[in-house]
Amino acid sequence: MTAKTQVDVAEHVSKCLQLAVLLEVSAYPKPGNVHRTADFKETIYEHFLASAVALAPSFRSAAQKGVLMAQGKIHLDEIRTGKIIKDGVGQVKAWQSGGNTLLGTIILLTPIAAAAGMTLTEEPFSISRLRKNIKLIAESTTPIDAVKVYEAISIAEPGGLGKAPKLDVADPASKQKILRDNVTLFDVFEISSSWDSISSEWVNNYSITFGLGYPYFVEILEKTNDVNIATVHAFLKILSEVPDTLVARKMGSARAKEISIQAKKVLEAGALTTQKGREKLFQFDNKLRDPKHRLNLGTTADLTAAVLAVSVLDGYRP
Repeated sequence: MTAKTQVDVAEHVSKCLQLAVLLEVSAYPKPGNVHRTADFKETIYEHFLASAVALAPSFRSAAQKGVLMAQGKIHLDEIRTGKIIKDGVGQVKAWQSGGNTLLGTIILLTPIAAAAGMTLTEEPFSISRLRKNIKLIAESTTPIDAVKVYEAISIAEPGGLGKAPKLDVADPASKQKILRDNVTLFDVFEISSSWDSISSEWVNNYSITFGLGYPYFVEILEKTNDVNIATVHAFLKILSEVPDTLVARKMGSARAKEISIQAKKVLEAGALTTQKGREKLFQFDNKLRDPKHRLNLGTTADLTAAVLAVSVLDGYRP
């Protein structure tokens, strides 16, 4: 991207991440999730499409901050990650009526967007440098970032949060404690990392995204040349090794582990690459659906979106 302007880089990053979000929600059949052939009563496929479009300004903003950081015009703690996340959640809510669609995805993809802006400005782009820059951004957050993310969660009104033993989102006093005790957003995610995979990704430099999901996605894409198969299989691979923490909070860790075992069996049967695997996959999808969406594998979907974001930034095009 030599001689590209800040606007060019930011627009490129925004398009990459929007495409990742669209590919993730379109992949089917992602067990228990909304996808292009399955809706929930109150949240449908089109709500996710609208959400992806609505996120363009936030992705651009994060990437622009990354460019400025790479140029030495701002410091890392001036990226304002929390504000960008909050703005993204607000934009998503304004553009669709399906409730919380992408809160976890926004939290995961915002540091990726900023890091991509940094990486593309520094040149040449590489996965290892992208991951290094994500770590820098995640570890340089501020207490204000934490407060803004708490406000973003209040706007999104997600289900299945559970109750945290410390600095609970639902506790009105938490934001005051964060500011008083100088607790950064990274610190908050350290607290919740043991029961939330999105927090764990922030704290552990996106180990699931880069260490598990991305290489498997690339492997399956090379074998099949089919992005839907690669996305669904990456989803299943992540799920088979990392029980979905949204389901764990709603239904208990034992149930979440059972679902991971089922996902592994579907993969072992070939999933979308064999007739037997396809049958098992569609049966698995059907078993996870109930009117209250208690087995909606939302965290796994967010992690899959991060995998796709890395892949598209690295050059993948449908």
